[in-house]
Amino acid sequence: MSDPLASIPLSAIRVFEAAARLGSFTRAAEELGITQAAVSWQVKALERRLDQPLFRRLPREVSLTPAGERLARAATEAMTALRSALSDLSDTGDGVLSITTLQTFATQWLAGRLGAFQVAHPKIAVRLDTDNRMVDLLRDDFDVAIRGGLGEWPGLEAKVLFPAVQTVLCSAAAMAELGPDPRPADLLRVRRIGWEGEWTQWFKAAGVQFGDAEAPAAPGITADTQTLEVAAALANGGVAIGSPVMFAREIAEGRLFQPFEIYFGCNAYWLVYPADRRRTRKIAAFRDWLLDEVAKDPVAQKLLARPGLLPPAARAS
Repeated sequence: MSDPLASIPLSAIRVFEAAARLGSFTRAAEELGITQAAVSWQVKALERRLDQPLFRRLPREVSLTPAGERLARAATEAMTALRSALSDLSDTGDGVLSITTLQTFATQWLAGRLGAFQVAHPKIAVRLDTDNRMVDLLRDDFDVAIRGGLGEWPGLEAKVLFPAVQTVLCSAAAMAELGPDPRPADLLRVRRIGWEGEWTQWFKAAGVQFGDAEAPAAPGITADTQTLEVAAALANGGVAIGSPVMFAREIAEGRLFQPFEIYFGCNAYWLVYPADRRRTRKIAAFRDWLLDEVAKDPVAQKLLARPGLLPPAARAS
């Protein structure tokens, strides 16, 4: 029985995969460094060999036919596996490690530690991106991500770091206003910063009950990141919601206070990367270093040891 792949050049599959993934002959041509006419010719040649259309040609775009969708899934998986194998074979441990992560995690926890990673691995440069968009690690130009979530991302291997739970963090001025032995309900009378929904979750976790007439007023300042909200609390003598791991230095220095061991949230921070790239040297080096840094963080370890703060995927791992 003849091999159906024997008569189809790999270059045609490569061109088809790019066009299908990008949804455009023009963008595929730009990615591959060839002309749009060459992309169109390769796709037409592939369609002739298979004796069926793979794309619907519309006035300003192309879309996959059912046959094209089936072939695109297989082609993308095959090209991803091939790229991974070639990367593993040619990997020397050098080059650039591209990391995408959350802004607060990068600013408050990771950035100050990355120097130690580069001292240990001087041949690996680091590119750190803090755009909060969800990057597709199977397609975009990043090696690893640090994400908050439940740990369930198809095609990716996830290593739990520590719980992404939140609690109340107080400025010194707010602590003075609360007094020496504050109760959770006392926070209803101090300046609160952050999203009203997060405060509602914390009050619920703390067992604070209030009627409509006593409902807490909406906080006066909100921001896109914990870093900004905690900074606003420090500057304005208020209280904010944040991670005790992210702000461990400020707590240790006496600039912030954590008056209650009351948390909300059941997410975790995870290191994630494509499962088929787990043996790539720069990824393995960063994974081992990062997990060792987490193991040396006493606040992270305290939260990890506390029952009920991790999502099921982390508890099962």
